[in-house]
Amino acid sequence: MARVKIVKPEQIDDPAIAGIFEWVTQMEGSVPNHFYVELNFPDFFTAKLGATKVLWEAGELTMVEIQHIGIVVSQANGCPYCTAAFCTILNHGLKTAEVYVAGLLQRGVGGVDDVRLKTLLDYALKVNSDPAGITDEDIEGLRGVGLTDKGIVQITHVVSDFASYNRLNLALDTDYDYRAVWQQLAFSPG
Repeated sequence: MARVKIVKPEQIDDPAIAGIFEWVTQMEGSVPNHFYVELNFPDFFTAKLGATKVLWEAGELTMVEIQHIGIVVSQANGCPYCTAAFCTILNHGLKTAEVYVAGLLQRGVGGVDDVRLKTLLDYALKVNSDPAGITDEDIEGLRGVGLTDKGIVQITHVVSDFASYNRLNLALDTDYDYRAVWQQLAFSPG
């Protein structure tokens, strides 16, 4: 049971919130509980989701790369809610095969063959677990797969953004409302 109200208004009068709900319904099939939890602070909800939208749409990373980052960072942080959310976006919204998404959950970065994607995911996990441990070589690795300074700042912010959603959902115990298979695959012993 969530530690704060799950605010589900009968109608949305704020066009910014309505737009966010429309977008998330396209990507995930419905509006998840996480968004309703955030409506307890509507001013920040629109600002935070606006910033997330910029991170997802205005940088050098593709939407598919961003969702991979969301999955591995959320899984590393032990957040089943967010792991499932990003699996749902990658599978449902971006039409990635379910078997591929399941394999990512089970094998992690070690199962990724694409050099660019593997480099991005390795960096994301390192930023998440040891940001002070990032080296010049890590940054050069990102440059080697095509990121400029803009992309390097973007990926670093993307990791931080995902980690903040992980903390919110873990601390407030957001009621899980995604497919059980994502949670089972992401957090089953192994």
